[in-house]
Amino acid sequence: MGKCLIGNHIRKLRFNHDEMTQQQLADKVGVTRQTIVAMEKGKYSPSLELAFRIALVFSLPLEEVFFLEDNNV
Repeated sequence: MGKCLIGNHIRKLRFNHDEMTQQQLADKVGVTRQTIVAMEKGKYSPSLELAFRIALVFSLPLEEVFFLEDNNV
């Protein structure tokens, strides 16, 4: 089985949320802006707790913010 990555729609959601900055989102969920940058680039998968906190900021279910990317497909 290949490596599965966690993809996300954070950049699009920020834009649609009054063009929220990476820093504003980072402040809301208690991480650094660099963490948000890494997640948006797909270089960092958040903990389950952080994923839920991000989903709550956008008032969306987890699966509308994050998705599984399978490299084998």
